Amino acid sequence: MNELIYTVAFYIFAAITVAAAFGVVTKSNLVHSALLLALCFIGVSGLYVLLQADFLAAVQILIYNGAIAIVFVLGTMLTRRSQRHGTNDTEVNIPSRVVTLVSGLFVVVTLGVIATTPWHYSSSVIVEDTPSLLAQLILTDYMVVMEAAAVLLLAAMIGAIVLAKGVEE
Repeated sequence: MNELIYTVAFYIFAAITVAAAFGVVTKSNLVHSALLLALCFIGVSGLYVLLQADFLAAVQILIYNGAIAIVFVLGTMLTRRSQRHGTNDTEVNIPSRVVTLVSGLFVVVTLGVIATTPWHYSSSVIVEDTPSLLAQLILTDYMVVMEAAAVLLLAAMIGAIVLAKGVEE
């Protein structure tokens, strides 16, 4: 019975996440897209809870939903535009139909792979203290990768500042 509850909860959170993500790219109102993005983040955090990754679920709620999605909503609502309808207009673009077709094909192929793969449950021990395990992995085994990601993010931030400020030629 316990496995049935986890399976039902997984399908509920997955449906919420996929439906919200689909709504993000199909809504023509930018505010609605930002609110659906927040709902998508909540669905992903529910999936993290089901994976027993409590730290990642908390970070997903606090950082992504609490900060990033709210900044998107506030930034969208505070921009000075006389008319917001049609700000996320994708109805007339032919490439959006191609993206929809390719995404649908990806979903069909993924479902086919999932249906034909024999899944085996892991017999590993459940980790009780995930933050200390994550800290140990980040600071020992994956330290070089984390430093490379930090340098890449720094370069992207410098590039964004240069592009936003404008370069005098």
